[in-house]
Amino acid sequence: MALHKIPLTFLVGVLTFSAPFSFAEKPATETNGTNLLEQTSKAFTRIAKTAMPATVFLKTTLCSSQQEEYINPFDLHGNDFFERFFGGSPFGRPQQPQQPPTASGSGFLISADGYIVTNYHVIKDAKQITAVLNDGREFTATIKGSDPRTDLAVLKIEEGEFPFLKFGDSDELEIGEWVVAIGNPFALESSLTVGVVSAKGRQDLGLAAFEDFIQTDAAINPGNSGGPLLNLHGDVIGVNTAIMTRTGGYMGIGLSIPSKMVQHIVEQIIQGGIVKRAYLGILLQPVDKELTEAMSLEKQEGILISDVVKGSPAEKAGLKQGDIILAYDNKLIKTMTKFRNEIAMMPPGSTITLTILRNGKKMQIAASMGSQSDGESISAEVIEKLGLDIENLTPEFASRFGYGSDMNGVVITRVKPGSVAAAAGLRPSFVITGVATDWNDPKKVRNIEELEDALKSIGTKKYIILIIRHQNYQRYYTLKIN
Repeated sequence: MALHKIPLTFLVGVLTFSAPFSFAEKPATETNGTNLLEQTSKAFTRIAKTAMPATVFLKTTLCSSQQEEYINPFDLHGNDFFERFFGGSPFGRPQQPQQPPTASGSGFLISADGYIVTNYHVIKDAKQITAVLNDGREFTATIKGSDPRTDLAVLKIEEGEFPFLKFGDSDELEIGEWVVAIGNPFALESSLTVGVVSAKGRQDLGLAAFEDFIQTDAAINPGNSGGPLLNLHGDVIGVNTAIMTRTGGYMGIGLSIPSKMVQHIVEQIIQGGIVKRAYLGILLQPVDKELTEAMSLEKQEGILISDVVKGSPAEKAGLKQGDIILAYDNKLIKTMTKFRNEIAMMPPGSTITLTILRNGKKMQIAASMGSQSDGESISAEVIEKLGLDIENLTPEFASRFGYGSDMNGVVITRVKPGSVAAAAGLRPSFVITGVATDWNDPKKVRNIEELEDALKSIGTKKYIILIIRHQNYQRYYTLKIN
């Protein structure tokens, strides 16, 4: 008789009851749970087999200013005299020329002919980029285009047919859904971590001009930047970009650019080398509680048009300063940042229908979108290179920083540590009132649009002059940008 199944007979009076019984069998619930875990585990394994060959390790040699070799003025021999005869120089050894700085990150292939998606900050200031595949092959990568405003870049490698990943729809992603992050943390190639979607639509974090991040608890560490975030089907639903941390290491909050935004940027770069964004030409500010009360609004909703750029599509459509935008294309306004992102994702030339509130009455206005020029893209890169976060000097900012209500300009809200602006001595609360790429032709700056317009003429110039107002003083700051 086999031990696996033993028939037991129970006699109760004249009633006989027989039932099979197994000492080795596990309860059904435990078996089902184990099977479920095994299926989940196999799903992660399938993703690893598919995604790891298409994920690349990026090694970059960064541009650096020439460093002059230090010559000890007291070392009259200059030929290791003290080293050879006395075991060392009392004045110290001459400093040796330093090796060019390097950095590393991740990326992933999106086509068989070698297009790679990564973060802009991974390849920023790169002099040379080497893409290392999972099988050990190394290729020199060239930059096809980049978009600092979303922190995305597209690279290209040649001479081969490569494994690649497909994009999924990040809009269909749900909070609590399993996700997988693959990258090269701390230069450890092809590492996989697992987590869930913690939140969607994270904005106003100061990481990029256009933000709509997916938040995940899948472990992301330095070096993961540019790697793919995948769903259980193995589709890319995000590009791992940043972490929120107090220690410099992973603390449970990773941020990824959603695939919907990535695809829009990547397609434009591959097709034309640059990113074109729709342009409306309005300055916005949130409708807060105080503004709601001051304007006697029935409820706090929408976003306020604080200014309309002269000659812009908004002015041509009839939008006015003081209008409150309640909805666009029948979609209610959720946040100012979300609306700004949606505008930027629309193709130039498209038409948008705005539902606005003017003088207590609702009305609809259709506006045909313009296009941000190449110069505007260049000016955005210049501002990013300087290391500045800027906002228009609203009455709120003017009051906070002690400026008069008649003051115009662009207020510096953040200066990135170690940036060109920080080295020049610029600080938050300083107001940019003018800019000059040519000393003989300074331009007034009353808002961000005018600042960007002035920066279009930067060309190949190495320096820019910012006219700065701080409290009651005005000063000229010269900054090197190239």
